[in-house]
Amino acid sequence: MENVKTIRLTVGQAIVRFLDSQYVEFDGVESKFVKGVITVFGHGIVLGIGEAMASYNGDMRFYMGKNEQGMAHTAIGYAKQKNRREIIACAASIGPGTTNFATAAGTATVNRIPLLLFCGDTYATRQPDPVLQQLEQPANYSVTVADSLKPLSKYWDRVTRPEQVMSALLNAFRVLTDPVETGAVTICLPQDSEAEAYDYPENFFERRIHHIERRVPTNGEIKRAAELIAGKKKPMLICGGGVLYSEAGEALRAFAERHGVPFAETQAGKGAILWDHPLNLSGVGVSGSTAGNKIAKEADLVIAVGTRLGDFTTSSRWQFQNPDVDILSINVSGFDAYKMNARQVVADAQLSLYALDNAIGGYKASWGDEVKRLRDEWFVEVDRVLSLETERGIAQTRALGEMWKAMEADDIIISAAGSLPDDVRKFWKTRAYKSYHVEYGFSCMGYEVNAAVGVKLAEPSRGVYAVVGDGTWQMLHSELLTAVQENLKITVVVFDNQGFGCIENLQNSQGIDSFCTRIAARNEKTGRLDGSPLEIDYAKVAEGYGAKGFRASTPQELAEALASAKNEPGVCVIDVKVLPKTMGGRYEGWWRVGTPQVSENPKVLEARKEQDDEIIKAWKY
Repeated sequence: MENVKTIRLTVGQAIVRFLDSQYVEFDGVESKFVKGVITVFGHGIVLGIGEAMASYNGDMRFYMGKNEQGMAHTAIGYAKQKNRREIIACAASIGPGTTNFATAAGTATVNRIPLLLFCGDTYATRQPDPVLQQLEQPANYSVTVADSLKPLSKYWDRVTRPEQVMSALLNAFRVLTDPVETGAVTICLPQDSEAEAYDYPENFFERRIHHIERRVPTNGEIKRAAELIAGKKKPMLICGGGVLYSEAGEALRAFAERHGVPFAETQAGKGAILWDHPLNLSGVGVSGSTAGNKIAKEADLVIAVGTRLGDFTTSSRWQFQNPDVDILSINVSGFDAYKMNARQVVADAQLSLYALDNAIGGYKASWGDEVKRLRDEWFVEVDRVLSLETERGIAQTRALGEMWKAMEADDIIISAAGSLPDDVRKFWKTRAYKSYHVEYGFSCMGYEVNAAVGVKLAEPSRGVYAVVGDGTWQMLHSELLTAVQENLKITVVVFDNQGFGCIENLQNSQGIDSFCTRIAARNEKTGRLDGSPLEIDYAKVAEGYGAKGFRASTPQELAEALASAKNEPGVCVIDVKVLPKTMGGRYEGWWRVGTPQVSENPKVLEARKEQDDEIIKAWKY
């Protein structure tokens, strides 16, 4: 095109300038989409994007990550807390820097969270090959370690010429701002291409608004859904993460109240409506409540709103036992809406609920007083486990109870892996919108501490508490130092039960004695890791980073530590010695697990028979 003004920039400089000019619009509200960039510099990124960031004076903040997986979890936590309408981009070097992104990329894609990854890559010219950290594939020299992110990404591209970065970035933001297709987006940057200059059109860097539109349900979808509901007596709702992202909590509440339909929550949907709503059954499925699971077994219609219908929500497709039950799925993703042979409304949750509310008019469910009775019984149990007294120390559920009492209603709790997500889903009483932040699509160990940094960046005025098991803490807590560096006020509570207690419970429940799930010394007599437990001071580890450490082994000590931590200005880590095997139990839920069909252990064979007896009751597709 003639007379188009151009500006000469390197690929790295063009990327930074483009990121700074991207905005999103949702329901008429515009917001800047890219908060900044977090990176661990290496030779494959520091002279490209690194130079661009060092010399840039626009409205972008740059953060120093400590581990590529950890910093990407920080970015995921930020985007999730911002309802996917703001992101922090991530940049890493060639080789191990890029492969460290893999776990976080999977976490983002499974959970439909926008995550933008810039990966250093080998030279496009191949002149200096093999460069430091290059993995060579003799059968296909075009393959690099960055290709490992292809199956984990919703969009993947490699920029081998400087002009390619324009189409790469436009496609990247097409995916990042799509409510259905969003997830990890990977752009690979060969070191020579990243530093090459090109005369870019100036209008490429103008303010660009990406409109996030609500998909409108069709008249046919609503008509068919209304007819289905009209023929049912005992429907229930499942409130999934799509309810939060669509900001459909008010629509779901109004629908439930008007028609007397109780609702249960998934991990991603918990907090869209507060715990004390009289129709809120708490969780459903493997980590569900007795109220949610008993209603689910009896329901003749399950209206699944914005949920992937994962195995922990459906009890491995076993929970819905009524022979006449149907599934009605309201989901902006057709892929999710078609699961479990559901009737589908493939549209925005908020618009669909309002349309369906009008379509069914004066319809009323026929639950009578059953919902109130089950709900009242459940919260008696919740209060019991959260105040559990033991003679030997502190139970895990009691520790959560002390946290709930100490935290402000608006504070945010973060969890992801082990038995803690089970217990917070069942027992945590959410008192404010978006105060419950649990990653459970990937159940990624190592998410919690690092995501807390992102959540605090997203919500600087709110208290942020990460609850993490000792096994998960050891897996990854790299960005704790980033929190210290950024002077962020977060509190991490490490529940030390001397190992991988959740998986130990799974072993034991299937007839297997504890094996390699306790953090214990090698026993010279048995040759196994079943010697004395290792005494680890997690508070002292935190103190080495410059955080404030606290220790507790009783409810009173934990209450005092939480009160003291609240008054500290920076990062706090509370090391709580909880009693092993004191997590909550199963409440009318079931989980299909891979128990061996053949074993010399009779307890394993017995457990397998029990599994087979329940598998018969589960949906086949």
